[in-house]
Amino acid sequence: MTVWVGTSWKMNKTVAEAEGYARGLLTGLDGRRLGAVQPFIIPPVTALSAVAGILEDDRRVLLGAQNAHWEDNGAWTGEVSVPQVADAGAQLVEIGHSERRAHFGETDETVRLKVAAVLRHGLTPLLCVGEPADVLAAGNSAEFILRQAAAALDGLSGQEISRVLIAYEPVWAIGAAGRPAEPDELRAPFAALAHSWGHQVAGLLYGGSVAPDNAATLLGIPHVNGLFIGRAAWQVDAYLNLLDIAADTAGCRIPDPIDNKTTSRTRN
Repeated sequence: MTVWVGTSWKMNKTVAEAEGYARGLLTGLDGRRLGAVQPFIIPPVTALSAVAGILEDDRRVLLGAQNAHWEDNGAWTGEVSVPQVADAGAQLVEIGHSERRAHFGETDETVRLKVAAVLRHGLTPLLCVGEPADVLAAGNSAEFILRQAAAALDGLSGQEISRVLIAYEPVWAIGAAGRPAEPDELRAPFAALAHSWGHQVAGLLYGGSVAPDNAATLLGIPHVNGLFIGRAAWQVDAYLNLLDIAADTAGCRIPDPIDNKTTSRTRN
Protein backbone atom coordinates (compact mmCIF):
# COMPACT_ATOMS: atom_id res chain seq x y z
CA MET A 1 0.00 0.00 0.00
CA THR A 2 1.46 3.35 -1.05
CA VAL A 3 1.36 6.06 1.60
CA TRP A 4 1.21 9.41 -0.19
CA VAL A 5 2.77 12.33 1.70
CA GLY A 6 2.99 15.65 -0.10
CA THR A 7 2.88 19.39 0.26
CA SER A 8 1.56 22.27 -1.83
CA TRP A 9 3.42 25.55 -1.37
CA LYS A 10 0.52 27.67 -2.64
CA MET A 11 1.69 31.20 -3.65
CA ASN A 12 5.01 30.95 -1.84
CA LYS A 13 8.71 30.60 -2.74
CA THR A 14 10.75 32.18 -5.50
CA VAL A 15 12.55 30.03 -8.03
CA ALA A 16 15.75 30.21 -5.99
CA GLU A 17 13.91 29.24 -2.80
CA ALA A 18 12.18 26.35 -4.56
CA GLU A 19 15.49 25.09 -5.94
CA GLY A 20 17.06 25.26 -2.49
CA TYR A 21 14.17 23.25 -1.02
CA ALA A 22 14.39 20.62 -3.76
CA ARG A 23 18.14 20.17 -3.31
CA GLY A 24 17.76 20.01 0.45
CA LEU A 25 15.00 17.44 0.11
CA LEU A 26 17.09 15.13 -2.06
CA THR A 27 20.05 15.45 0.28
CA GLY A 28 17.81 14.77 3.27
CA LEU A 29 16.34 11.68 1.65
CA ASP A 30 19.77 10.08 1.26
CA GLY A 31 20.00 7.24 3.74
CA ARG A 32 16.37 7.53 4.81
CA ARG A 33 14.16 4.47 4.58
CA LEU A 34 10.80 5.63 3.33
CA GLY A 35 9.33 2.18 2.81
CA ALA A 36 5.89 2.57 1.26
CA VAL A 37 5.90 6.38 1.54
CA GLN A 38 5.73 8.31 -1.73
CA PRO A 39 6.74 11.97 -1.34
CA PHE A 40 5.41 14.67 -3.65
CA ILE A 41 5.84 18.44 -3.74
CA ILE A 42 3.71 21.02 -5.53
CA PRO A 43 5.55 24.32 -6.07
CA PRO A 44 4.14 27.42 -7.78
CA VAL A 45 4.06 27.16 -11.56
CA THR A 46 6.93 29.65 -11.91
CA ALA A 47 9.26 27.13 -10.25
CA LEU A 48 8.06 23.93 -11.91
CA SER A 49 10.75 23.69 -14.58
CA ALA A 50 13.55 24.58 -12.18
CA VAL A 51 12.46 22.03 -9.58
CA ALA A 52 11.90 19.40 -12.28
CA GLY A 53 15.49 19.88 -13.43
CA ILE A 54 16.69 19.02 -9.92
CA LEU A 55 14.39 16.05 -9.40
CA GLU A 56 14.42 14.49 -12.85
CA ASP A 57 17.34 12.11 -12.39
CA ASP A 58 16.36 11.07 -8.87
CA ARG A 59 12.78 9.73 -9.19
CA ARG A 60 12.15 9.48 -5.45
CA VAL A 61 9.91 12.55 -5.36
CA LEU A 62 6.90 13.26 -7.57
CA LEU A 63 6.34 16.80 -8.82
CA GLY A 64 2.94 18.43 -9.09
CA ALA A 65 1.25 21.57 -10.37
CA GLN A 66 -1.31 23.50 -8.35
CA ASN A 67 -3.77 23.95 -11.19
CA ALA A 68 -4.25 23.51 -14.93
CA HIS A 69 -6.93 24.43 -17.45
CA TRP A 70 -9.14 21.82 -19.08
CA GLU A 71 -8.38 23.00 -22.62
CA ASP A 72 -5.08 22.07 -24.23
CA ASN A 73 -4.57 25.56 -25.70
CA GLY A 74 -6.47 28.65 -26.75
CA ALA A 75 -7.47 32.17 -25.74
CA TRP A 76 -7.35 31.65 -21.97
CA THR A 77 -5.23 34.57 -20.80
CA GLY A 78 -3.32 33.86 -17.61
CA GLU A 79 -4.09 30.14 -17.56
CA VAL A 80 -1.78 27.17 -18.08
CA SER A 81 -2.77 23.92 -19.73
CA VAL A 82 -2.11 20.33 -18.74
CA PRO A 83 0.32 19.88 -21.67
CA GLN A 84 2.19 22.98 -20.47
CA VAL A 85 2.60 21.83 -16.87
CA ALA A 86 3.54 18.37 -18.12
CA ASP A 87 6.15 19.96 -20.38
CA ALA A 88 7.47 21.82 -17.33
CA GLY A 89 7.90 18.51 -15.50
CA ALA A 90 4.66 17.99 -13.55
CA GLN A 91 3.55 14.42 -12.95
CA LEU A 92 0.40 15.20 -10.98
CA VAL A 93 -2.03 18.13 -10.83
CA GLU A 94 -3.93 19.43 -7.81
CA ILE A 95 -7.55 20.07 -8.75
CA GLY A 96 -10.56 21.57 -7.02
CA HIS A 97 -8.91 23.01 -3.90
CA SER A 98 -11.45 24.92 -1.80
CA GLU A 99 -9.52 28.17 -2.33
CA ARG A 100 -9.92 27.74 -6.08
CA ARG A 101 -13.62 27.04 -5.64
CA ALA A 102 -14.17 29.98 -3.27
CA HIS A 103 -12.03 32.67 -4.90
CA PHE A 104 -11.80 31.74 -8.57
CA GLY A 105 -15.27 30.42 -9.32
CA GLU A 106 -14.39 26.77 -9.84
CA THR A 107 -17.48 24.57 -9.97
CA ASP A 108 -18.09 20.85 -9.90
CA GLU A 109 -18.29 20.99 -13.69
CA THR A 110 -14.95 22.75 -14.22
CA VAL A 111 -13.35 20.40 -11.72
CA ARG A 112 -14.72 17.45 -13.71
CA LEU A 113 -13.31 18.89 -16.93
CA LYS A 114 -9.90 19.36 -15.33
CA VAL A 115 -9.78 15.84 -13.92
CA ALA A 116 -10.58 14.46 -17.38
CA ALA A 117 -7.90 16.66 -19.00
CA VAL A 118 -5.23 15.55 -16.54
CA LEU A 119 -6.06 11.90 -17.14
CA ARG A 120 -6.16 12.41 -20.90
CA HIS A 121 -2.54 13.53 -20.82
CA GLY A 122 -1.33 10.73 -18.58
CA LEU A 123 -0.84 12.71 -15.37
CA THR A 124 -2.28 11.97 -11.92
CA PRO A 125 -5.20 14.11 -10.71
CA LEU A 126 -5.11 15.03 -7.01
CA LEU A 127 -8.79 15.79 -6.47
CA CYS A 128 -9.55 17.94 -3.42
CA VAL A 129 -12.91 17.69 -1.68
CA GLY A 130 -14.05 19.24 1.58
CA GLU A 131 -16.98 20.83 3.35
CA PRO A 132 -17.35 24.22 5.09
CA ALA A 133 -17.99 24.56 8.81
CA ASP A 134 -21.75 24.94 8.50
CA VAL A 135 -22.02 21.62 6.69
CA LEU A 136 -19.97 19.97 9.44
CA ALA A 137 -22.24 21.52 12.08
CA ALA A 138 -25.31 20.17 10.27
CA GLY A 139 -23.85 16.67 10.22
CA ASN A 140 -23.73 16.47 6.43
CA SER A 141 -19.97 16.20 5.81
CA ALA A 142 -20.02 12.75 4.21
CA GLU A 143 -22.92 13.58 1.90
CA PHE A 144 -21.25 16.83 0.80
CA ILE A 145 -17.87 15.35 -0.10
CA LEU A 146 -19.40 12.31 -1.79
CA ARG A 147 -21.37 14.66 -4.01
CA GLN A 148 -18.22 16.57 -4.89
CA ALA A 149 -16.31 13.38 -5.68
CA ALA A 150 -19.12 11.91 -7.76
CA ALA A 151 -19.42 15.10 -9.81
CA ALA A 152 -15.67 15.23 -10.45
CA LEU A 153 -15.40 11.58 -11.49
CA ASP A 154 -18.60 11.41 -13.51
CA GLY A 155 -18.19 9.71 -16.88
CA LEU A 156 -14.75 8.27 -16.22
CA SER A 157 -13.91 4.63 -16.81
CA GLY A 158 -12.79 2.36 -13.99
CA GLN A 159 -9.27 2.40 -15.38
CA GLU A 160 -9.22 6.20 -15.35
CA ILE A 161 -10.59 6.40 -11.81
CA SER A 162 -7.86 4.01 -10.65
CA ARG A 163 -5.31 6.75 -11.39
CA VAL A 164 -7.02 9.41 -9.26
CA LEU A 165 -5.98 10.50 -5.77
CA ILE A 166 -8.65 12.04 -3.54
CA ALA A 167 -7.61 14.47 -0.80
CA TYR A 168 -10.23 15.20 1.83
CA GLU A 169 -9.52 18.72 3.08
CA PRO A 170 -12.28 20.15 5.29
CA VAL A 171 -12.51 23.88 4.68
CA TRP A 172 -12.71 24.51 8.43
CA ALA A 173 -9.40 22.70 9.00
CA ILE A 174 -7.16 24.32 6.38
CA GLY A 175 -5.23 27.59 6.23
CA ALA A 176 -3.88 29.85 8.94
CA ALA A 177 -7.32 30.08 10.58
CA GLY A 178 -8.06 26.38 10.38
CA ARG A 179 -8.32 24.18 13.42
CA PRO A 180 -6.99 20.62 13.67
CA ALA A 181 -9.68 18.01 13.14
CA GLU A 182 -10.48 15.54 15.87
CA PRO A 183 -10.14 11.92 14.72
CA ASP A 184 -13.82 11.29 15.43
CA GLU A 185 -14.71 14.08 12.98
CA LEU A 186 -12.85 12.27 10.20
CA ARG A 187 -13.95 8.67 10.66
CA ALA A 188 -17.37 8.98 9.00
CA PRO A 189 -16.17 11.02 5.98
CA PHE A 190 -13.34 8.59 5.31
CA ALA A 191 -15.60 5.58 5.80
CA ALA A 192 -17.99 7.08 3.25
CA LEU A 193 -15.20 7.84 0.78
CA ALA A 194 -13.77 4.36 1.22
CA HIS A 195 -17.15 2.72 0.70
CA SER A 196 -17.82 4.63 -2.52
CA TRP A 197 -14.34 5.09 -3.97
CA GLY A 198 -11.69 3.40 -1.82
CA HIS A 199 -11.64 0.23 -3.90
CA GLN A 200 -11.37 2.26 -7.11
CA VAL A 201 -8.99 5.21 -6.64
CA ALA A 202 -5.23 5.19 -6.15
CA GLY A 203 -5.42 6.65 -2.65
CA LEU A 204 -7.39 8.61 -0.06
CA LEU A 205 -5.43 11.43 1.59
CA TYR A 206 -6.18 13.80 4.42
CA GLY A 207 -5.22 17.47 4.52
CA GLY A 208 -5.96 20.17 7.06
CA SER A 209 -3.77 21.46 9.90
CA VAL A 210 -1.48 18.44 9.60
CA ALA A 211 1.51 18.77 11.95
CA PRO A 212 4.16 16.55 13.55
CA ASP A 213 2.05 16.12 16.68
CA ASN A 214 -1.00 14.73 14.85
CA ALA A 215 0.41 13.12 11.67
CA ALA A 216 0.68 9.61 13.11
CA THR A 217 -2.82 9.80 14.57
CA LEU A 218 -4.26 10.94 11.25
CA LEU A 219 -2.54 8.12 9.38
CA GLY A 220 -3.98 5.69 11.92
CA ILE A 221 -7.57 6.60 11.01
CA PRO A 222 -9.14 3.79 8.96
CA HIS A 223 -8.90 4.31 5.18
CA VAL A 224 -6.42 7.22 5.39
CA ASN A 225 -3.44 6.29 3.24
CA GLY A 226 -1.77 9.63 2.84
CA LEU A 227 -1.35 13.22 4.00
CA PHE A 228 -1.58 16.43 2.00
CA ILE A 229 0.28 19.03 4.05
CA GLY A 230 0.37 22.81 3.95
CA ARG A 231 2.53 25.22 5.90
CA ALA A 232 3.85 22.54 8.28
CA ALA A 233 5.94 21.20 5.38
CA TRP A 234 7.10 24.44 3.78
CA GLN A 235 10.51 24.09 5.41
CA VAL A 236 12.45 21.11 4.12
CA ASP A 237 13.55 19.83 7.54
CA ALA A 238 9.95 19.91 8.74
CA TYR A 239 8.81 17.97 5.67
CA LEU A 240 11.54 15.37 6.16
CA ASN A 241 10.38 14.94 9.75
CA LEU A 242 6.82 14.34 8.57
CA LEU A 243 8.08 11.79 6.04
CA ASP A 244 9.86 9.98 8.87
CA ILE A 245 6.67 9.94 10.94
CA ALA A 246 4.72 8.57 7.99
CA ALA A 247 7.31 5.87 7.30
CA ASP A 248 7.32 4.79 10.95
CA THR A 249 3.53 4.76 11.08
CA ALA A 250 3.17 2.87 7.81
CA GLY A 251 5.61 0.24 9.00
CA CYS A 252 3.41 -0.54 11.99
CA ARG A 253 0.04 -0.36 10.26
CA ILE A 254 -2.26 -3.27 9.50
CA PRO A 255 -4.02 -2.49 6.19
CA ASP A 256 -7.80 -2.45 6.24
CA PRO A 257 -9.82 -4.39 3.64
CA ILE A 258 -10.24 -1.38 1.35
CA ASP A 259 -6.48 -0.80 1.39
CA ASN A 260 -5.91 -4.44 0.41
CA LYS A 261 -8.29 -4.14 -2.51
CA THR A 262 -6.60 -0.94 -3.65
CA THR A 263 -3.14 -2.44 -3.34
CA SER A 264 -4.13 -5.53 -5.30
CA ARG A 265 -5.68 -3.44 -8.06
CA THR A 266 -2.84 -0.96 -8.46
CA ARG A 267 -0.21 -3.69 -8.67
CA ASN A 268 -1.94 -5.53 -11.49
